[in-house]
Amino acid sequence: MQSNQLLEAVDARTKLVGSNKMEILLFSLGTGEIFGINVFKVREVCQTPFVTKTPYMPEGVEGVISLRGNIIPVISLAKFIHSEGTPDDTGHTMIVTEFSRHTQGFLVHEVDRIIRVDWDKIKPPQNMLSGNEGMITAITELPDGRLVSILDVEQILANAFGIEPVPELEPVDSDKDSTVFFVDDSAVARKEIVMVLDKLGAKYQQATNGQEAWDRLIGLANRAQQDGMPLVEQIKLILADAEMPEMDGYVLCKNIRSDRRFDGIPIVMHSSLSSEANRDMGKRVGVDAYVAKFDPAVLADTLRPLLQR
Repeated sequence: MQSNQLLEAVDARTKLVGSNKMEILLFSLGTGEIFGINVFKVREVCQTPFVTKTPYMPEGVEGVISLRGNIIPVISLAKFIHSEGTPDDTGHTMIVTEFSRHTQGFLVHEVDRIIRVDWDKIKPPQNMLSGNEGMITAITELPDGRLVSILDVEQILANAFGIEPVPELEPVDSDKDSTVFFVDDSAVARKEIVMVLDKLGAKYQQATNGQEAWDRLIGLANRAQQDGMPLVEQIKLILADAEMPEMDGYVLCKNIRSDRRFDGIPIVMHSSLSSEANRDMGKRVGVDAYVAKFDPAVLADTLRPLLQR
């Protein structure tokens, strides 16, 4: 796949934001299993340049390269996925990704093609498929019946470089009966969010994908309606990821804004997709704030005034 084809695909993908569809770049590690990554995270695909070995790098981080004047780390996905039987030439192709304000190269065996998939066709992995320390965040199926494992890049980067520590945060002065409802399909992202909310002293409920979040929110709204209590008195705010199996965050937010029972509840979108196209789409579906992952201080500063209102 040529880089100009990838750029054209990314431009086309921008038009899909909010359509409950995603485009996935398919690749292999030489073992027959098919992996995928959201095209929006990919900057380019190229032959692997010379990698400079550096001391004290975490296991699986092969070294660094200079890419247009920037020094970026290079990660062997085969080592992180613990793939067995990978060919000796695995790693000659590199996928350069931009994720949560960081750029890195992923070494793979071969890049295949880009496919377009409805989010409702992308499912959370079953327990037996979610090994590799949770590095598979979703599964989808090709027309020929083969499965595609979509990588949890957040988990891979957390395993490689650790997660940013949460600073000391002043607790919010809020109604103890109010709750933050948040949803994210990445286990490491949920852990990071919980650390921030705990420091803020906020109560919370959580979901692991957009459809689960919508089902649970509807249940909360139904109970509040039966009790004759406005839902806004129970849920202080909703924090949603953009990319999620079964229903993406944009469709989730659109559904919330179309139901008057959620009036008065602010929505914050928390996503590794921080382009202007994503931010603009967030505004169009009624998001009150858009925060790029993962800066705990920025997330806390965004949530605090909404929790204290």
